[in-house]
Amino acid sequence: MEENDKRSPLPYRTPRTIERQQTQSNNGVNLLLNEQSMSLQLCNLPKGDARGVFQTFANRDLRQYRKLSIFIHAEKKSALTNLKNKDLTAVIRLGTDFINNYYEIRIPLNLTDLNAASLGVDTDKYNDSLWNPANSLDLDLLRLIQIKQNRNTSSTSPLQIFREQQSNGHMYSIMGNPNLAEVRGVLISVENTSAATADACGEIWVNELRLSSIDESGGWAALGRVDLTLADLGNVTVSANAHSKGFGTLEQRIAERYRDDFLQFDVSANLELGKLLPKKAALSIPVYASYTQTVSKPEYDPYDMDIKLKDKLKAAPKAQRDSIKNDAIEFTSTTTVNFTNVRKNRTSSKKPKIYDVSNFDVSYSYLKTKTHTPLIENNEVTRHRGGLGYNFAPQPKYIEPFKWMFRKTKTKWFDLMKDFNFNLIPSQLSFRADVQRQFGAIRPRSVGASKYAIPETYDKYFIFQRDYVMRWNITRAINFDLTVTNNSRIDEPNGRLDTKAKKDTVWKNFMKGGRNTVYNQAANFTYTVPTNKLPLLDWTTINLNYRASYRWIGASRLAVELGNILENTQQKEATAQLDFTRLYQKSKWLRQLEVPSNKEDKEKWRNRITKVKDSVTLKNGKRVLKTRRIVDKTAMPYVGGMGKFFGKLLTSVKQVSVSVSENANTRLPGYTDSTQFVGQNFKSMAPGFDFIMGMQPDTNWLNRAASKNLITKDTMFNSLFMQNFDQTLTLSAQIEPVRDLNISVNLRKTFNKNYTETFRYADTSLLGGNPKSFYHLNPYAGGGFDVTYISFKTLFGKFDPNRVSETFKKFQDYRLIMSQRLGAKNPYSVGQPVGADGYRYGYGRYATDVLIPAFIAAYTGQSPEKVALINQSNPNIKTNPFKAIIPKPNWRLDYNGLSRIKGLDKIFTNFTLSHGYTGNLSMNGFTSALLYQDVSRFGYPSFYDTLSKNYVPYFLVPNVSIGEQFSPLIGVNMQFTNQMEAKFEYSKTRQLSLSLVDFQLSEIRSTEFKIGGGYRKRGLKLPFNIPWPKFLQSKNAEGKEKSKLENEINFRFDFGIRDNVTANSRLDQDNNFATGGSKEITILPSIDYTLNNRVLVKLFFEQRRVTPYISSSAPMVNTRAGVQIRISLAQ
Repeated sequence: MEENDKRSPLPYRTPRTIERQQTQSNNGVNLLLNEQSMSLQLCNLPKGDARGVFQTFANRDLRQYRKLSIFIHAEKKSALTNLKNKDLTAVIRLGTDFINNYYEIRIPLNLTDLNAASLGVDTDKYNDSLWNPANSLDLDLLRLIQIKQNRNTSSTSPLQIFREQQSNGHMYSIMGNPNLAEVRGVLISVENTSAATADACGEIWVNELRLSSIDESGGWAALGRVDLTLADLGNVTVSANAHSKGFGTLEQRIAERYRDDFLQFDVSANLELGKLLPKKAALSIPVYASYTQTVSKPEYDPYDMDIKLKDKLKAAPKAQRDSIKNDAIEFTSTTTVNFTNVRKNRTSSKKPKIYDVSNFDVSYSYLKTKTHTPLIENNEVTRHRGGLGYNFAPQPKYIEPFKWMFRKTKTKWFDLMKDFNFNLIPSQLSFRADVQRQFGAIRPRSVGASKYAIPETYDKYFIFQRDYVMRWNITRAINFDLTVTNNSRIDEPNGRLDTKAKKDTVWKNFMKGGRNTVYNQAANFTYTVPTNKLPLLDWTTINLNYRASYRWIGASRLAVELGNILENTQQKEATAQLDFTRLYQKSKWLRQLEVPSNKEDKEKWRNRITKVKDSVTLKNGKRVLKTRRIVDKTAMPYVGGMGKFFGKLLTSVKQVSVSVSENANTRLPGYTDSTQFVGQNFKSMAPGFDFIMGMQPDTNWLNRAASKNLITKDTMFNSLFMQNFDQTLTLSAQIEPVRDLNISVNLRKTFNKNYTETFRYADTSLLGGNPKSFYHLNPYAGGGFDVTYISFKTLFGKFDPNRVSETFKKFQDYRLIMSQRLGAKNPYSVGQPVGADGYRYGYGRYATDVLIPAFIAAYTGQSPEKVALINQSNPNIKTNPFKAIIPKPNWRLDYNGLSRIKGLDKIFTNFTLSHGYTGNLSMNGFTSALLYQDVSRFGYPSFYDTLSKNYVPYFLVPNVSIGEQFSPLIGVNMQFTNQMEAKFEYSKTRQLSLSLVDFQLSEIRSTEFKIGGGYRKRGLKLPFNIPWPKFLQSKNAEGKEKSKLENEINFRFDFGIRDNVTANSRLDQDNNFATGGSKEITILPSIDYTLNNRVLVKLFFEQRRVTPYISSSAPMVNTRAGVQIRISLAQ
């Protein structure tokens, strides 16, 4: 307003019924907001033409408002302009769009006299002249709805505009089918409606397009619930809830209130019908039944969402009112009946029999849902589910045939035969058959075309699932589990089952057991080796496990020719626990190694034999004296001094754990045979019990299956045959050679491989191949390998990141030795010319088979003549090309016996020395080479690549990594008797990564030094008083603040230096360069004090200095300091 209040010839003023809103700026000054106003200036507007502006937005619901208002001002451009009243018309459109679905309001405009300012710009007369009431709009929105109803009852097509002239000169119109519930835009335009003026020039102001008179009609809501308990028979529940249109909760806005009359009620019963039968029947019949109905009657017609349903019903003929009301209502009903686990309970204490009725249980459930909405004429879903179960789990009865033979024998050497047992009866037999049937039919409503019925769409299935379980404890040590699940589908004719022929078809399919879709079987064997029955081996525990699974997946009915899918898995695992401490306990001499030595035991053992003289009478009556030896059996052997020391070394191994596992699986698509009992087709004897029990097929197995027509011959088949295999070996040992010296040793090896190929039928006669035969196409293998390893022999050599190391030079030199070893082994290379540089034919300086062993030999300190070579054959999925690489142990050592030494025990409460080493060798991501050939099947490559001048190996290894770390190389942790503590650690790390793509070695070395200390003190006396807050102060008897800290204070200081550098070396380029690295210094002093059991105060300082070794990185210093207060709110 402030910008146009001096406008000429008509200064701008707001309509006098509008008050500008106030707001406050950031500096506290009150500001007046501008009203919502637009100025539309036009000139040379042709007769019958219009110009305007519009605004679109997301759906706006205007139904809760009653009034739509706007102020409009019109003036001609100048006094010379030939423009009269009514020559311009304001056009307002609102609706879904502005062309096909909209309401329109047309207002002929009266022009304001350009001399109206003479009335006084701040007078009401001027304001009424500026905002002529005849131009303003104050529309009752119900009037637009009435126009729509008038149009609908007339014969006017919705595709034509329908107009009604109003008494005030305005024209209201409707086009298409707009509704005030979904207004997506507003258009305000000006049209030249003059009969004489060809080109109109003027200016239009539109102010405050607004909605008002909110419909605040309220509503009601209610809910209720009744719970009825029928003694021990069960309970019945009845509940209902309802609300009317206009109801809403306190937090809901008016636009969020309900716009329907809603009613929902629910009746449910949970009963035990077995209580109605005689007690002798012993039947359990749990029943649950419920019925739920929901009805929602909308306030507005769902097809004309701004016309109330009651108004539409009044306007409709009586014969159509019921159908209109039914179409508008949303109705849902749900009926449920469940019989769960109906069974006969056991009443007899006799031994359960396999044929007892109590072993069976029956279940049945029924669900029916019906729904219709304004858009869905009918949606019904009916589900039936029935199940028959059987479970027999007798107590195992073990037969011990040899127990009677050794019942009087007390020696443990016969325990193995004495406890030999077997069980002839399975521990569990279980069967369950579940039938699930669903029929669903949905018919969309044909809106506006009641005579046309849209065809129904069906959603139905009929599933028959059978589950079998057998668990058999064959002996106390051998267990066998078998689980089978067979899923089948009862195929039904299309549509509803409304004829006898369709019903007969379904019944026949059901009696056949349906069409198998998925068959799953899992077998599990566990065996605990009875070493506990052997006196020499009862200190060991050995467990063996074998698990096999089998899966058959039926082909889709749309692509039966592509065959079914076979899958199997095989898991083997063996674990052993060796408790050597129990072995040592078998010897009374070794037992004494754990007993502290003392002089009394030594003397008792030395004097365990005493000689006593007794008087004995002979047969001739003479009495003589004889010496008798008496042995003290309570005296234990005495072991001390060097004997105990060497005995400890001899018995240093305390615990050993070994675990070996292998997992393999196969997936064979295109299998054409079916399944029968235990997954086998006994007519064709396929796929074979060996495959079912986890055998992994090879190429010969596939060829035999193809020769028996068990593999599809469809030319469109292109699915992959896949196999996976992984192997893991772990070993750990606990060693204690002397007291308080604990050594942990661990060893690990992992290997995994996957293999894929396309095994398919093809005719290659045109390409010179066999006509119509099966081919193994595109074989591809890949995997990874990782072992614990030792390579520290080359860790401590001199290292300069900018100079080629001696180890790297050895690596380069060892290549020639590897080439000669490989050339001598490969029959294809024998007899071929040797290069001028000494490298054998096909094994040049960059050959993968040459580089890998040379790298391992050089950086692990092994002899190049003895280091393992890579295996070049791959007969099956389990073949490991790196099997010759033997894993080596890692270790961790801790010794805390120094604090036990006399003299040191008065200084230290604990003194621990630590040392640890971890290392690994890995080659992950290796893949098979497509160009590999072995024409004579020697197990070595025969294809010579003329570009690289090397044989193409079976496996391509992109990277070889060696990692190791002494963490720590040496570590000392001391805790003193005066509450001080100190620690020291020195660590070294190295990571080597050899790329066999660009023949570059990346070496990362790190050395770290840490030192730290701390001091704890309770009741520390300070030379000054601390002004704690009053609630934390502690005062003495004189009322002065104490300078003595009542609780524990902890001083700590840690200092660390870490030097890490990354260097790259390239083969045969005689240069080395640093690519990264830095020196880091860390300082961490801190003081923390416990005020009480809830408050902890800590003062800290942290600084980290980083000095990079390369110029592309800048030095960096990070410093943090402050006070940290922790308050615990827990009780």
